[in-house]
Amino acid sequence: FVVIARDVLLSPRNLVAEIQRQKVTAMFVTTALFNQITESDPGAFAGLPCLLFGGEASDPSAVAAVLRAAPPERLIHVYGPTEATTFATWHLVHEVAEGATTIPIGRPITNTKALILDRYLNPVPVGIAGELHIGGPGLARGYLDRPDLSAERFIRDPLSADEQARLYKTGDLARYLPDGAIELLGRLDEQVKVRGFRIEPGEIESVLRACPAVTDAVVLARECGRGDRRLVAYVVVDDLSAASEERLRAALDDCLPAYMIPSA
Repeated sequence: FVVIARDVLLSPRNLVAEIQRQKVTAMFVTTALFNQITESDPGAFAGLPCLLFGGEASDPSAVAAVLRAAPPERLIHVYGPTEATTFATWHLVHEVAEGATTIPIGRPITNTKALILDRYLNPVPVGIAGELHIGGPGLARGYLDRPDLSAERFIRDPLSADEQARLYKTGDLARYLPDGAIELLGRLDEQVKVRGFRIEPGEIESVLRACPAVTDAVVLARECGRGDRRLVAYVVVDDLSAASEERLRAALDDCLPAYMIPSA
């Protein structure tokens, strides 16, 4: 394993030099970092034997730029929630179709099950949307001190003869493509991903609505440049002096982690 310093990761030129110096053979980067690096230098990963990227919705234009420039020998799009021990599916990217809006997440890794089921937990046909469920020995046991949430998200596998087999309800909407690969279509709830972090906008909105002079609030994940998403909060106030941006930020800082603080 090779540890690469943050200042090197954020500089495509330095990153290329470090990959060559360390003779790196396989590397994983989050989708957000992948987009940032390829926007500066699409050929930054040229010659790398294996590059994996994932963590949030991919930008097909960024992937296409890498393939056109000087791609790694193997470019693999990976998917998997933390509850499934990070990686659950993989897709070897050879090309990006003209006008593509997503990159498939492919098929499950070894010893992992990826099922798309309807609301009655029946398998859906090819092309029909359903909720993606993950199964296999890689699943977490549940959520610490949250038996209610564990029971809701980790369910018995209705398609297995093993009474102990479980599935994790990802909350991700997906469908099978004609070749059997899985394509993500969005979320079944309001959850968003920003730079790899899972965020519930409603939690931020609740804190904002509790602030003095704030009568309503909405938080959205907005696109800011290619593949970059940022949180933006919109508030309705009846006293601007009592609900200044500084005061609202201070209130959010007291209750939420830094990655949940809106950029604007």
